[in-house]
Amino acid sequence: MNSSSQDQVTALEGCATRVVDADRVASVSSRMPAETDLVDTADIFGLLSDPGRLRLLLALLDGELCVCDLSVVTGLSESATSHALRLLRAHRVVAVRRAGRMAYYRLDDAHVRMLLDLAVAHTEHTQAIHPERKES
Repeated sequence: MNSSSQDQVTALEGCATRVVDADRVASVSSRMPAETDLVDTADIFGLLSDPGRLRLLLALLDGELCVCDLSVVTGLSESATSHALRLLRAHRVVAVRRAGRMAYYRLDDAHVRMLLDLAVAHTEHTQAIHPERKES
């Protein structure tokens, strides 16, 4: 590689200046959520990253279900279902309604439904490449 090519590679690997487009950087920075909001949002995505919890949430798209029915639908044990629902409830992703000894869970609000709908639609319309997974 000649000296000119090496200079181009170096320039691409690092920023020669700290800010290239100051107006755009200021605009993006001004609408960046507070750190605590970013952490809370990352927690929600972490909750959705578990296939078992995701199955629970997808099962609730059609309306509320009791723990027993959710266990059957998702293939999780009742204990695992209850544990996952407690976690989802603590993060206000699901809500519970009690009827005697029975507990019925539902999605907490329309934002959760929209997030699930968008994630499923994205998956259905894209071919994912998984560099983090080892080839079989």
